Amino acid sequence: MSEIQTFQAIFQIIVSRLAQMIAKKMNLSDKDALNILYSSKLYEKLEHEETKVWHLSVPTLFSLFNEEQQTGKITFPEEA
Repeated sequence: MSEIQTFQAIFQIIVSRLAQMIAKKMNLSDKDALNILYSSKLYEKLEHEETKVWHLSVPTLFSLFNEEQQTGKITFPEEA
């Protein structure tokens, strides 16, 4: 498997788990959670392999997503 294929596989798992967490914690349907996630700045960063945001855990990504929803900003951890 190439690096790009590996990233795509991991990316899909992360997005799925993050959307599930958003749906559960924000009491949304899976579809609504995905729509909100897809329109976020976090998703924009997440979908680009070179940003390395996908290295962060799903709970950390949810925290960043939540911050963006509440403040319009994302404060990435130093490792990202």
